[in-house]
Amino acid sequence: MNDQESSAPIAMASMDDTARADLAIVVLGIADDCMLQGHRDSEWTGLGPILEEDIAFSSMAQDELGHALVWYNLLAGLGETRSPDLLAFTRDAGDWRNAQIVALPRGEYPFSLMRRHLHDLAKAVLYDGLIACGVAEVAVAATKLRQEKKYHLIHNRAYIERLARSETGRGPIQAALDELFPFALGLFEKQDAHDRLAAAGFIPSQALLRERWLDVTCSSLAAAGLRPPAHRAEEAWIPDVDPRVGGRSGRHVPEQVALLEAMQGMFRSDPEATW
Repeated sequence: MNDQESSAPIAMASMDDTARADLAIVVLGIADDCMLQGHRDSEWTGLGPILEEDIAFSSMAQDELGHALVWYNLLAGLGETRSPDLLAFTRDAGDWRNAQIVALPRGEYPFSLMRRHLHDLAKAVLYDGLIACGVAEVAVAATKLRQEKKYHLIHNRAYIERLARSETGRGPIQAALDELFPFALGLFEKQDAHDRLAAAGFIPSQALLRERWLDVTCSSLAAAGLRPPAHRAEEAWIPDVDPRVGGRSGRHVPEQVALLEAMQGMFRSDPEATW
């Protein structure tokens, strides 16, 4: 399959074994990103700076956990025998394939808001690409989830712009952007499995997704009065910092161990319980 634009999507069951295994690796990374981003957002329940944000972060956390469930369920069609619950609540840190950004500590409100925004933009760009991808079930999932990202991004932008216009908020939101940007680039960490799927025309390449993300992210943040750690070169944005990578191969920030202990503790206390 060499032309994803003109070829009709195929079902996962019609893919060869190598392509199915590669797709399982990529989907697991997407699911793990969503799961841990949702958990970090949920940590703001009852702690938001204002009631509206307390409710918003809790709502978006639920959305993100729901997105994770969609992708974990998709893995069943790719040979995964573990249930979504077992995938979420029984794996140790080294078995997770999330980008490092989603496991960073909650931090202060500007940090969590900027993390939320950078991740949402990356997933919006990814889902836009997957809607037109060569795998039918993936395209259906991406189409469903992209609509919710639209509302997340509207909310995120409104509050980032509010902070950027404020004398007291501009410094903290800029500092959060500076700290998080290398980790956000890690959302596009090179994966051999992704490269093979892209070469076969099943999904967009990481390079293309990163280019699109840099364009929309840097342009919108600059328009809000912030300084993205990147510069324009002709028609493209070029990062001024190196990406923080390793998560896609199981190398995570130290805080991920504590995160998983908190998130998985109840399930692991009685894995056979029925809820």
